[in-house]
Amino acid sequence: MRIAFLGFGLIGGSVARALRRDSAPPESTLVAWTPSGVGARQAVADGILDVVAGSPQEAVERAGLIVLAAPALDCLGLLDGLGGPWRAALAQDATVTDVASTKAAILALAESHGLPFVGGHPMAGRETAGYAASTDDLFVERPWVVIPSRSATDRDVAAVEWLARACGARPLRMDAATHDAAVAGISHLPLVLAAALVEAVAGAGTSRPFAPDLTAGGWRDMTRLARGDVAMGAGIAATNGDALADRIRDIRTVLDGWLVDLDGPDGADVEALTTRLRAAHARLLELD
Repeated sequence: MRIAFLGFGLIGGSVARALRRDSAPPESTLVAWTPSGVGARQAVADGILDVVAGSPQEAVERAGLIVLAAPALDCLGLLDGLGGPWRAALAQDATVTDVASTKAAILALAESHGLPFVGGHPMAGRETAGYAASTDDLFVERPWVVIPSRSATDRDVAAVEWLARACGARPLRMDAATHDAAVAGISHLPLVLAAALVEAVAGAGTSRPFAPDLTAGGWRDMTRLARGDVAMGAGIAATNGDALADRIRDIRTVLDGWLVDLDGPDGADVEALTTRLRAAHARLLELD
């Protein structure tokens, strides 16, 4: 089987590495196209990819499975290409999937083109980007959300669930709206909060002192996500804006409660603050 990657960074590279590790059929051909070709060429040198395609059309020609391994906004452009000028290059039995972090907008566009599309989101990643950061075990025992479009057949769904299992992940079927609402809180809101923390504490416009020499684990852990791929983060926010805005309003309500407890007429309400921290701690134990 020919598996084509359009885009080839951390996630695409990790998928290819996992397939090469022990999962891809011996006759499989892995091919990738990216605008620069840098990571794909290195992957060929590493024995991970077989071919670097010169164009998206060349990559998808004769491919049984096409993986859009790019940020969400780029996936929209790739879908327009697959549904338009590149359509003639698609094999009759091709299945198209993606690995982007938002699903509703992508699924809607794929359906508008009538593509054999099954949305996918492996729930794994790190703040580093690019093929050089990829590993063959990134998805092991992680959920891989699978969201069939109206144009997808049972065979298309089976192909994407095979891909997830081949990477060591656990396929999890879900609808796009539920997925986007969930990840807005557990994945996208933390990204916004990390960026907001840097803006508030160390931003150029702050009037309060910031001492980098004093930072330790708390600052490092809380700002880790803000070190990630800027284009990917902006694409996530742009394609899941409504759900993310709802969760930001939720966190603003909670922070307003903290302000009430901190700015009381007699000073900080220690008992109320302790109750808040204890409740959060207990809730985390329930979720673990």
